[in-house]
Amino acid sequence: MTLLRTLYIDMNSFFASVEQHENPALRGKPVAITAIDSTSGACVAASYEAKAHGIKTGTSVREARQLCPGITFLPSRHRLYVRYNLRIAAILDEMAELERIRSVDEFQLVLSGPHRTIDGAFDLVRRMKRRVATEIGPAIRFSAGMGPNHLLAKIAGKLEKPDGCQWLAPENMPDRLAHLALDDLPGISRGILQKLHRAGIMDIPALYRLDPRHARAIWRSVEGERFVRALQGMDIPLTSTSRHGYGNSKVLAPDKRRVRPAYLVGRWLLAKATARMRRDGRVATELMLSVRRADGGWSDSIRCRPSSDTAYFLSLHRDLWERHIGKRGPGAILSVSIHLGHVADLTRRTGDLLLPLGPAEKTAGERASDVIDLINRRYGADTIRHGVHLPHPGFFERG
Repeated sequence: MTLLRTLYIDMNSFFASVEQHENPALRGKPVAITAIDSTSGACVAASYEAKAHGIKTGTSVREARQLCPGITFLPSRHRLYVRYNLRIAAILDEMAELERIRSVDEFQLVLSGPHRTIDGAFDLVRRMKRRVATEIGPAIRFSAGMGPNHLLAKIAGKLEKPDGCQWLAPENMPDRLAHLALDDLPGISRGILQKLHRAGIMDIPALYRLDPRHARAIWRSVEGERFVRALQGMDIPLTSTSRHGYGNSKVLAPDKRRVRPAYLVGRWLLAKATARMRRDGRVATELMLSVRRADGGWSDSIRCRPSSDTAYFLSLHRDLWERHIGKRGPGAILSVSIHLGHVADLTRRTGDLLLPLGPAEKTAGERASDVIDLINRRYGADTIRHGVHLPHPGFFERG
């Protein structure tokens, strides 16, 4: 019997379950979480009672009301969900090695010793479920998947929801997944699916039997070989990825959809992105601004000297907004996205005789940004800001 290595925990309707735990009157009732408010937009999460009525992520608030007239809508409280994430992580880490927190509602753990057998892993999961229910609350439940690698464990965790526990290994593959479509698997995008179909791979059993070297040719990347080897049960470690850019996006609340507040939210997003870039010791040579408006989308970019100076990028950000307004005029702005591209390590930046600046030497603006980062880490975010920003935390903030 193949020994298991990875346990994947997938919280069930996590945001809605947290809200039901916080308010016992909502338990057993349909609940949906909205991105901004309870009168417009779409649902970003739904309880299982709401899902039974056909409500899912992306369902509009208006459609959800039609499907389930008695549903309760609640605005997203992302910071609350993160606090619950950390409480759950602490429990799991006491019982097994917490390898990665994959997202706010997914955890990856390493199985060892007696927990590497199926019986041992199932026993561990039962004890984890009891502790979470006892120490946090019975409304907080999860499904679990076990496998010899992270891919099979993650797929197994999706097989029985809610509150389930399943395993995948060469002993029950590929038959255990034969009922699924290829694009039900994580990592099979629309583009990869089309490539597989062109190669005559129409289902999961065929993909499972594929020579991994052939998969590399289909994907046109070593990731194809890695994916098929993992599907076949080999312990393929996760690779660390090299970031090609830094960015943030924000869906705007109704009171922030005019040009001025949207611009200030963009400044806030950019300050956060440049701080992350400095933390990683990198510089960027491009800034892109994307704006989704009620009358359509708009985006533009500016190439620049390699920098991590927030003040410098804020000046470019202003230039991009002036271009936007000059070409499109004022209008309702639904979301703002900024992206710092063409990044490289600061240590590889060449000198500039005109500034003057030595190789890998920081500019005065970059050194000032470092000081601001240090103060904000010590005394709290936004203790010092680069001018006027408009913080806009919430669920739909990605980056």
